Amino acid sequence: MQRLRPSFFVSDTLSGAPVEFTAPRELRMYVCGLTVYDYAHIGHARTMLVFDVLHRMAISKGFSIRYLQNFTDIDDKIIDRASKAGVDPLKFAERFVEEALHDMDLLNIRRPTLMPRATQHISAMQRLIQGLIERGHAYVVPSGVYFSVRTFPEYGKLSKKRVDQLMAGARVEPDPHKRDPADFALWKIYDTGPLWDSPWGKGRPGWHIECSAMINEHLGETIDIHGGGADLVFPHHENEIAQSESYTGKPLARAWVHVEMLNLRSEKMAKSLGNVIRIRDAVEMWGPNTLRTYLLSSNYRSPLEFSVDGLVKSHENWRIIESAAYDLVDYPPSGDIESQDARNYFKEFDDAISADLDTPRAISTLVRFSRFIGRLSSERRLGSSSKEVGEYFWTMFDVLGYRLPPGPPPDDVLMLVERRRKLRSEGRFSDADAIRDDLRARGYELVDLPDRTSVRIVERLRTTSVLGSPA
Repeated sequence: MQRLRPSFFVSDTLSGAPVEFTAPRELRMYVCGLTVYDYAHIGHARTMLVFDVLHRMAISKGFSIRYLQNFTDIDDKIIDRASKAGVDPLKFAERFVEEALHDMDLLNIRRPTLMPRATQHISAMQRLIQGLIERGHAYVVPSGVYFSVRTFPEYGKLSKKRVDQLMAGARVEPDPHKRDPADFALWKIYDTGPLWDSPWGKGRPGWHIECSAMINEHLGETIDIHGGGADLVFPHHENEIAQSESYTGKPLARAWVHVEMLNLRSEKMAKSLGNVIRIRDAVEMWGPNTLRTYLLSSNYRSPLEFSVDGLVKSHENWRIIESAAYDLVDYPPSGDIESQDARNYFKEFDDAISADLDTPRAISTLVRFSRFIGRLSSERRLGSSSKEVGEYFWTMFDVLGYRLPPGPPPDDVLMLVERRRKLRSEGRFSDADAIRDDLRARGYELVDLPDRTSVRIVERLRTTSVLGSPA
């Protein structure tokens, strides 16, 4: 498989400047994952897919990559949901970890190197908290341990606001023991729910400390890329920077990458707003590759307004790519002569994906390359064309994370295909066409080739309803 050139850049949220990375070297990346108290929705999927493409691109460019994406498996929402369901909170959380992994598999998301749970890192969090206390950046009160924001002069540098501005519109943790309203919890003392021993009393960690502890333990003091949804810039990532950099005295990340929100009817898609579409439902309604195409069809730094028109267009684009992929499966190119057309498409794709993950342009390039492959196929020239045509296509296909359904069609479908062949040989074309129509309704497309019939499992758009049920 062909390899992309060994460099790319991303736009850094903190500095506003591009940050370039060049292989070969290890790329260390951390992405804030899910708080597992419910099923993942397609707003989560947009963030997952952006970093999946970054992950795949880095591998294709020759980087070794150490990529962590965490699961927050202890949180007040988890405890509340588990209590209402009458189950143990940690078992409840682990159930939704498994559900999230299932959804990732539906979307063909490549697994990160590690997917650590917060509850596996309590000791690491406590070490970091103790270090912050010793350095004068945190203090102990009867209700737990708080980070003192005023001890970190650069607080607010990620969100570009002063502390007072940030706190004016923020949800402040109420606690009469805090020295400053801006301070945030590192450890909270509780007497109910899952509890861990600590030097400051039985309790649970604050939300922000888990990511700093996992990064420090598994990736080191300064990583290459820290990512997540744009809604995490403040307070979560701002607080991560404050506590991590106060602890190490070094920058937490070379580049911060934030994926903007997916909006539905001009509102951010969020569980709290009740306007979510679960990943598994979306895959059932629209298909995994169509959904992937749609969620990558807008620049990740721009909000994406969910629309039926966009979904339909994405399905049309996927069908063009899908058809080219099946053409290549049926007639793999075997020629040794270089293809300048294929090289031009590949360079254009590489230029797009390397420039701050310009997935809209990358998809557009793959669609045009797919049309080119379709023309070669219709002219019966694909099998004898340059091997580069297939090599470049499959690299682009893989970097964008597409996947054809695995395995051959089931036996009953193959039996119908054989029956259709016999009917055609007997001149019973209307009966043969009825079999073709029946299989098409089931998602199988038959393409009659000179020497055989190709059976293609095609992705269907089962409904264009945004919040409807599968048709």
